[in-house]
Amino acid sequence: MIAIYPGSFDPITLGHLDIIDRGCQLFEQVIVAVLRNPNKAPLFTVEERLTQIQHSTRHLSGVKVDSFDGLTVTYAKMQQATVLLRGLRVLSDFEKELQMAHVNKTLSGQIETVFLATSNEYSFLSSSLVKEIARFGGSVDHLVPQHVAVDIYRVFKNVAS
Repeated sequence: MIAIYPGSFDPITLGHLDIIDRGCQLFEQVIVAVLRNPNKAPLFTVEERLTQIQHSTRHLSGVKVDSFDGLTVTYAKMQQATVLLRGLRVLSDFEKELQMAHVNKTLSGQIETVFLATSNEYSFLSSSLVKEIARFGGSVDHLVPQHVAVDIYRVFKNVAS
């Protein structure tokens, strides 16, 4: 069974990696799919995010890293996936994700959404929070893989210069 784990992953966090790792225990293949969203101004290009994710997941078998634009269910059908994998941190995530799961079900009745509760140690963590901490000079070493932290520090050093 193939699962799609879609998101912006700007940047990928240890919370994302926890969901990917646990998804690999449940599904034959997990496709980590970076959404190309022209309405957002990301910190990293899609190509940089793909590289960060590939490096972060190279120890996991059954992970494929890709990018897409358009509807997630359309991409899932193209990949012959039957599951959308989503992580939940807080109640507000559930409300938004449940609404999206219902919409996706109306678009494709063959695709199910599976929610994984985020592990306790990552329940507060988001990519936005990581960027805000780094923007103000804080350490993100405990929130993202080391190679991603280096990339983040490089970007914000260049912004500050």
